[in-house]
Amino acid sequence: MRVALLGPVAWRTPPYHYGPWEQVTGLLAEGLVARGVDVTLFATLDSVSSAALDGVCPRGYADDPVMDGRVWEAMHVSHALARSGDFDVVHSHLDWLPLAFAGHWRSPLLTTVHGFSGAGSLPVYASARSSYVSTISDADRRAGLDYLATVYHGVDLTGLPFTRDPGPGLVVFGRIHPDKGIRTAIEIARRAGRPLTICGVVQDERYFAEQVAPHVDGDQVVFLGSVGPRRRAEILGSSTALLHPIAFDEPFGLSVVEAMVCGTPVVAYRRGSMLEVVDEGVTGRLVTTVDQAVAAVTEVAALDRADCRKRACQRFGADRMVTDYQAVYDELTRRQRP
Repeated sequence: MRVALLGPVAWRTPPYHYGPWEQVTGLLAEGLVARGVDVTLFATLDSVSSAALDGVCPRGYADDPVMDGRVWEAMHVSHALARSGDFDVVHSHLDWLPLAFAGHWRSPLLTTVHGFSGAGSLPVYASARSSYVSTISDADRRAGLDYLATVYHGVDLTGLPFTRDPGPGLVVFGRIHPDKGIRTAIEIARRAGRPLTICGVVQDERYFAEQVAPHVDGDQVVFLGSVGPRRRAEILGSSTALLHPIAFDEPFGLSVVEAMVCGTPVVAYRRGSMLEVVDEGVTGRLVTTVDQAVAAVTEVAALDRADCRKRACQRFGADRMVTDYQAVYDELTRRQRP
């Protein structure tokens, strides 16, 4: 089977620091190639992959203020579209834009929705009847759309070593944005009497300046910004728990899974995909208030970290993700046969 993976071009694949869509696309490419699949990865030209690399975007537009992301994404899709007849399946991880040309792809187009970019994008999904859609959690499904499958993200287990004896601190990992509840995490850590490390790219400068930065003292609250894969694993593994008090219905949450694979349990708000991702009493606790979260910090500190890692590895290893997507490709090509 010849598979084209149409990756995003905001950042390099795999990303240096932040870039969850790029991270997942890169892991999928590596896993498919390892199984002997003929894979072409359409990504930025500075990407690193065992797959055949193709594209037009020299580097991630999010790293270069001179580059207009709208222009480069359009050129990226156009380039892949021109080659689409070379493949048995084109698997897009680029949100809605390729679906705007659904009738012009010369091979079956599968789009993985990594979280809808907004209600305004739904019409293009609904109108692209000749293509197929998969989702990363059942919680992120939208009424009226015909989904081929739900495939949970996988992570690189080898890059997330187990830590049996963590420090006393808590960690919050993700975009610095009101959606991620960073200010709430600071309050939970303060009331739990534990230090907090905050990692993530600042996506909302005003929120950071007004709600986060005033509490950063370098001692009880430490802000490290965006950190790369190796440092990420060290920080997650050395923490007693990951706080994830989200203020939106998150479609998945890679940092949650990464923490659990390190053996670090999660205290997450009961929203979106968290009900599917967190196994209560094994990999963490689900709560709805700050009071519950403060109590849950003590509860999850007593969980068996080896059991936490074992369950997370069973459910969220990259190898499982690759197997699931191969099954989707087989089903998609079966549907195409006369």
